[in-house]
Amino acid sequence: MTVERDEFGFDAPAPLGHPGRLGLPEGHATGPEIGDVLPDFALPDAAGDLVRLDEDRAGARAVVVFFRSAVW
Repeated sequence: MTVERDEFGFDAPAPLGHPGRLGLPEGHATGPEIGDVLPDFALPDAAGDLVRLDEDRAGARAVVVFFRSAVW
């Protein structure tokens, strides 16, 4: 397996120029802005149980971090 480093210093097994390593097109939405109100959503926790944002935080404020991972 060949690992190639891009201009940002990220190493990945996908070759440079692979679609999985390209950034988003210019003007593409990247998600909610800081301070936007999110709709309620549910995601599984580590045990596979669904956790609903509104129910879990019981009215308290929450920080939600969206992380775009490297190429796997």
